[in-house]
Amino acid sequence: MAFVSPTKRDQNGSYTFSSRPRPVEDRSKYREPPSEQTQSNYGNIMYDRRVVRGNTYAKKIIPTTALPDPVEVQRQQEIRRRTVAAKRAREQCRTRTPEALQGRKHIDVQTDLYLEELSDVIVTSDIECQTDAFLDKPATPLFIPAKSGKDVETQIEEGELFDFDREVQALLEVLVGKTVEQSLEEVMEEEELAGLRAQQRAFRELRNNELEEVLRLKEQEKRRSKEKERRVAQQK
Repeated sequence: MAFVSPTKRDQNGSYTFSSRPRPVEDRSKYREPPSEQTQSNYGNIMYDRRVVRGNTYAKKIIPTTALPDPVEVQRQQEIRRRTVAAKRAREQCRTRTPEALQGRKHIDVQTDLYLEELSDVIVTSDIECQTDAFLDKPATPLFIPAKSGKDVETQIEEGELFDFDREVQALLEVLVGKTVEQSLEEVMEEEELAGLRAQQRAFRELRNNELEEVLRLKEQEKRRSKEKERRVAQQK
């Protein structure tokens, strides 16, 4: 435990400080294990003592290094008192409106003029400016690519080029022959298909007739068998 002896001074007149000797606390080498409640609250800022509680916006913290000057504070208070006193003196010297009658009250009314006359007239002048007429856009010239390469001429004598009428005759013969041949094949195919359809139609008619004849013979055989059974029954 430390203490200060203000009565003891040195030769220079300053105070001296001394403390009683005390033994060193016997502390363990490692930190003590926390309790169950401390373990549950570990890491929770709600139980952290370093977190400030309450409203931190309205709290005014005055730093210890920048304390206000008492002389300056006293001067500011004196100026504030003088201002309040002058305001009260002006209010007392001003003529006041009589108190309102019973059932009425005073209200503020705008008594200044709403219209303000302008005495300063600004001198203005009109100036005109005529621009030049717009010219029509000229027609866009045709794009002509730049010439490249060299000019070369070739002389063709009469008879060097092929005769179209003579050269095209063979080609026309082939085209016409192929067209006629294909047309004949199509006609023959149509005739063959018509003959097959007629043959099928005749075959179907013959088959139907034969089926009708078979049905007629079956009915006739049934009638004969019934008549025979009836005669045998009558004889018995």
